[in-house]
Amino acid sequence: MFDIIYVCILTYIHGTIQKNASARKGARPKPVPSSQPSPKALLAAFRRLLPSRQIWRLASLQKGRFYDRLFTPLVTLWYLIFQRLAADHTLEKVVADAQAGGANALRPGLSQKLRSSATVSFSDARQRLPLAFLRQSLALQARRILALNPHTLWHNLIVCLLDGSTVRLRPYGDIPRRFPPNGNQARSAPYWSLMRVVVGFCARSGAALGCAHGSFFRSEQLLACRMMLRSALGPCLYVGDRNFGVFRIVQTARAVGSHVLLRLTEARARRLLGRPLRLGSHPVLWSHTASDRLQPGCRPTPVPGRLLIVVLRRKGYRSQTLYLFTSLTDPVDYPVAALVELYGLRWHIELNLRYLKTQMRLAQLECKSAEMARKEWLAGLLAYNVLRTAMLCAALRRQISPLLLSFSLCRRHLEHWLALFGCGTATARDWRRLLDLMGRALLPRRRKPRPQEPRKQRHLRQPYPPLIGSREKARQQLKITPKCSHKN
Repeated sequence: MFDIIYVCILTYIHGTIQKNASARKGARPKPVPSSQPSPKALLAAFRRLLPSRQIWRLASLQKGRFYDRLFTPLVTLWYLIFQRLAADHTLEKVVADAQAGGANALRPGLSQKLRSSATVSFSDARQRLPLAFLRQSLALQARRILALNPHTLWHNLIVCLLDGSTVRLRPYGDIPRRFPPNGNQARSAPYWSLMRVVVGFCARSGAALGCAHGSFFRSEQLLACRMMLRSALGPCLYVGDRNFGVFRIVQTARAVGSHVLLRLTEARARRLLGRPLRLGSHPVLWSHTASDRLQPGCRPTPVPGRLLIVVLRRKGYRSQTLYLFTSLTDPVDYPVAALVELYGLRWHIELNLRYLKTQMRLAQLECKSAEMARKEWLAGLLAYNVLRTAMLCAALRRQISPLLLSFSLCRRHLEHWLALFGCGTATARDWRRLLDLMGRALLPRRRKPRPQEPRKQRHLRQPYPPLIGSREKARQQLKITPKCSHKN
């Protein structure tokens, strides 16, 4: 996945490709000049992403009954976002913040009415919140972020980067049944349950545009097709690596009126072209084979497109051959160099998924049910989008690309401002100061290329013996083992 091909894509190809926005590899996106928006306009756009009265209009809240509780759906959504952005993700931290007045701006008098320090009220509020409400909130966020960014569209298409990952879950409640673990040990049953997720990110701002999740035994292609079918963003250009370079993705994209730019394996490219491979752009007609899985409800007819074969060369690196399929058939409006340059932005989805797991702490979820695990993941994406929107506002203020800003440093600045916002004490001066701080949080320029590192990890030595066998057997063994007597 971390192939050197993404480094080579960011360099010159046929003397026409410019540098892209991979800060991890030393390349940076090109700033696009635009009119500078005012901080007041940016604040108004940013506030529309946070819990407001417009959330009540979502269809998921119209079906249930939500009487006047302390933790209303708006306050619950606010604290789900607050949990992911704060360093302390516990429920105790939420209740302590609510008692300190952290949500009085959304629920007047909450700090005085909330007398108990128990976390049961907030825990029940999270369970009452419909899962569809979080999905609709994420879709609402995506539409507003795209409308805020004036450089979202590429040839009237939204560039959406596709990739998947896994999330660890403890086997509590119905989690092992909904998200079975992947057994990779012959002598013992695995402990961790795994939830597979597929996310679509905006290539221009890094915001999450959609998501689909399922068990580990659901393929990423199936989840990506579900996400594409549920999307209501309009025509998109889905960009994916070789894992998504299958007919099912192309078939689904055509069904929703979108296009694709997918990398193919050499074997699939040779089978698609039907003759020996050679450099250039080749018009093809992609038909499914007996081994291809089809998406139910979508037409299985052949999809016209182009097969792009290019060789990328960079001094000091081995040459790489790139096989791309695109449903954009016009070679004049969509030249090869522009499409290869656009595919170079796919590297950013690796960084975005890493931010979700490390900065938003979504690599492992401490939930007791499968439903709550889905809600926690969607809440993490909502919090991630709030941060991405603040970074976009700061970038528009300075007329630079938001991909140039440090994600971790911007998160620290936003965490302090959100505490003032929740208490209702945030002023226009605090917002301008936040934009200035985020605008100066630029990623460092690397003057020298980073050395190649092996994909291996040296584990820390622990004073405990290794666990051999299942954890349940270890618990039973612990009960029958006599305790050691201690001499005074």
